[in-house]
Amino acid sequence: MTRAINITTDVPESREVRIILPPDVPTGLVDLTVLVMPSCEASIRTLGDLRQSEFFGLWQDRSDVADSAEFARSLREAAWNRES
Repeated sequence: MTRAINITTDVPESREVRIILPPDVPTGLVDLTVLVMPSCEASIRTLGDLRQSEFFGLWQDRSDVADSAEFARSLREAAWNRES
């Protein structure tokens, strides 16, 4: 069984965080993955926020991408048509 559990917490200067899993999580050997990302409060909410983010202009210096919208469209199409 694979399951994602989202936890929002403040990380103290000690960088120590205690995690208590829900009671329906089975005990025994598991792989636990921790992703650290900004809280929803700091997430992109408007076009202005997006323009100020690290994602805006991400491909601007790529000489192999003439049209970024077409490039993104071709990547999505290739992923959708990929056989499993």
